[in-house]
Amino acid sequence: MLTALVVDDASDARRRVAGLLRLGGWQVREAADVETAHRIAATTAPDLVVTDPTVAGGSGITMLRRMRHAGCRARFLVVTAEPTDQARADSIAAGAVACLTGPVEARFLLDFLRSRTTGPAAQGELAEWADVHADIDAELLDRLHGMYLDALPDRLHAIASGTRAGDAPAVVSAAHTLAGSSG
Repeated sequence: MLTALVVDDASDARRRVAGLLRLGGWQVREAADVETAHRIAATTAPDLVVTDPTVAGGSGITMLRRMRHAGCRARFLVVTAEPTDQARADSIAAGAVACLTGPVEARFLLDFLRSRTTGPAAQGELAEWADVHADIDAELLDRLHGMYLDALPDRLHAIASGTRAGDAPAVVSAAHTLAGSSG
């Protein structure tokens, strides 16, 4: 099962995004501040981190950079009520796959994430969005491909470790994550 970490000091916004992800089949952890987010990311190795640019205890963008520097291989997604050009540029520079306007609609968020976790077949639902944002899709796909290749040894190791330990749920979870991101 894919895991997500949703970081936002606004509990309503955090719960809304977390709830949408759960409906989409994600296992979700939540954090209201930067330090809690770092602790969770270090212990759960999320596949996705969703944050607002401003979070209690610091900057969401700085938090993403720090996570990446610490070895976090998750996809990063920034959701903000005010997506300025600077916020978008800072988000992409920190490694985010996108900076979306919040509150994000349920169907859009799930379709957006599905298109980046299950491959081209899911992208048909996003034809209009893709036409508007075609110029960034190639860069995003290249970045996601690189992230996938970087994460592949860890995913295969998790499957092998679970198999050696006889831990069927761990093997299923790691295999599901690998299959989802392989698309």
